[in-house]
Amino acid sequence: MTDDALFEVTSPTQAAVKSRQGGSLAASPHRGTPLAVRMRPQTLDELAGQDHLLGDGSPLRRLVEADQATALMLWGPPGTGKTTIAGIVSAQTNRRFVEVSAVSAGVKEVREVIDSARRQLASGGRETVLFVDEVHRFSKAQQDALLPGVENRWITLVAATTENPFFSVISPLLSRSLLLTLEPLTDDAVRQVVARALVDGRGLAGAMTLDVDAADQLVRLAGGDARRALTYLEAAADASNSLDTATITIGALEAAVDRAAVRYDRQGDQHYDVISAFIKSIRGSDVDAALHYFARMVEAGEDPRFIARRLVILASEDIGLAAPGALETAVAAAHAVQLIGMPEARLNLGQAVIALTLAPKSNAVITAVDAAIGDVRAGKIGSVPAHLRDAHYGGATKIGHGEGYLYAHDDPRGVAAQRYAPDAVLDATYYTPTRHGAEAQYAARLERIKAILSDARGADLDG
Repeated sequence: MTDDALFEVTSPTQAAVKSRQGGSLAASPHRGTPLAVRMRPQTLDELAGQDHLLGDGSPLRRLVEADQATALMLWGPPGTGKTTIAGIVSAQTNRRFVEVSAVSAGVKEVREVIDSARRQLASGGRETVLFVDEVHRFSKAQQDALLPGVENRWITLVAATTENPFFSVISPLLSRSLLLTLEPLTDDAVRQVVARALVDGRGLAGAMTLDVDAADQLVRLAGGDARRALTYLEAAADASNSLDTATITIGALEAAVDRAAVRYDRQGDQHYDVISAFIKSIRGSDVDAALHYFARMVEAGEDPRFIARRLVILASEDIGLAAPGALETAVAAAHAVQLIGMPEARLNLGQAVIALTLAPKSNAVITAVDAAIGDVRAGKIGSVPAHLRDAHYGGATKIGHGEGYLYAHDDPRGVAAQRYAPDAVLDATYYTPTRHGAEAQYAARLERIKAILSDARGADLDG
């Protein structure tokens, strides 16, 4: 199939008639082409999800409907419509479509495409859309080779990446491109994609139905990826067709994709029960149980960003200063989810799960923070001691601000013996470190600090 043919607009009505004339799924005239390719949207209005990019007057609509030659940088996880948008830009603006993969193309191939596009323009031919998939895999030299074509508008560049372009794309190319961020499809958007494929003439043309349980499982397995949803739907339809049944059941889906159904509702009890068990297993240091619940969430298509957020919270709530590096590990895993996406980011999340589960535990941070907040809410505020008040403006010293303040770095111990807390909470103790892990060091240091400060407090009271 040529690039132009791939995005050729076909009437769903005509295709449906042709498909039904055969009388069965096996007789469909599209059988040589994957369902995910056949169902690729032909217009922006057919694009599922990404509503933030499709509103009236949006940059993407202006590009397509006003036929503007603007370079696009599409950033998002797999199956969210990056290749589709490139095809729509080409088809709806009547431009020639050329696709290169950053995995296999080099500088020579890029320059050849740009030279060809320039010759086409010089001879009065069509403009060219150059789609570069996985542009983050291009070296700096390869990305530099794109600049003349973009700068002189010999090509309309559409580049796709699953990684953060601010880290993986050279600044000159990024600054010349309109950056569009694509989000994982919602469950409703995936359902819309599947429902259209079931009835559309380019798809299954009404030859198959999908029962409710199978539809729910299919949406879970898709994990916000439209291509994956359609690939699984096609496999399940083939399995059902071989059994001479027109209904795709959850059994057919499980057999086709070799995945057992995970009973998990991202909006229901299973969601809350599993994440609760996951957190409590990490808190309880049972690494195998934690990995089990983690695997259940991954297989059920839980949003990996949700898992990452919970790990970041847990790193401070349940580990804290017992292992200060736990927070760095959790934050790094969260960044990896954004940079890499699933399924590869499961490794980064899994590493964080193991590290946090095996780390020494302490809830001293959350206990201290909540206790301090509790006192403030109870009205225990008090005035800031005069020697701690801002003394950088004119006239501050005349009213005693900053007078008598001791600079901690001037003390050989690194701790200045003076009052810090207001009267209302002068004797309050919020942070009580455990003796677990690295927090034992903080406990010993805190005892020494409190001894120094208590001497100053006693002297202040005596005075």
